[in-house]
Amino acid sequence: MSIATKRGDTGKTDLVGRVRVSKGELRVECYGTLDELNGLLGFARSICKDHEVQDLVKEIQRELFKVGSAIATPPESKAKAPEISAEMVNALDAHVHRIESMEGIVGDWSLPGELPEASALDVARTVCRRAERSLVRLHEGGGLISPHLLAYLNRLSDLLWLLGRLLEVRAGVDATLRPKEKPGKRWSRAW
Repeated sequence: MSIATKRGDTGKTDLVGRVRVSKGELRVECYGTLDELNGLLGFARSICKDHEVQDLVKEIQRELFKVGSAIATPPESKAKAPEISAEMVNALDAHVHRIESMEGIVGDWSLPGELPEASALDVARTVCRRAERSLVRLHEGGGLISPHLLAYLNRLSDLLWLLGRLLEVRAGVDATLRPKEKPGKRWSRAW
């Protein structure tokens, strides 16, 4: 059996439960963006030498399959969507709070490009934000999604930003937006 089924040659695809839709449908765009995010996280993990970050990113990658499946399961599907739970969001929260509390992590915006693996995580964060925007449009359009999906993606993008900063701090890299010798207001949050 080949993965090339040719069923998508006309621009249609199946959602979970064999619900046939256009590949341009917002739900498909959203889980497709999560697929892109997963690929970027795989790249970031492959160039990262920090085992703690590697392990956490791999765990997130596995979880993204569940998140993507939940989005790919429309309300009219006979299949039940995987549950995206408050516990999943809380686990991301715990990582956010743990990393945020470390000395030197949060102090200013970062300027991507000082460390390859941190830069890869910054690109992944922007893709995560795009997935979040797609999910918001799906939700606002009546796409009936799990109440925890939006919180999950929002928290995940925060965590990805923090992981980049953690790698920079551990490598002794200063990637702050404003050089320390220039006075002025500093910013301290991810977008």
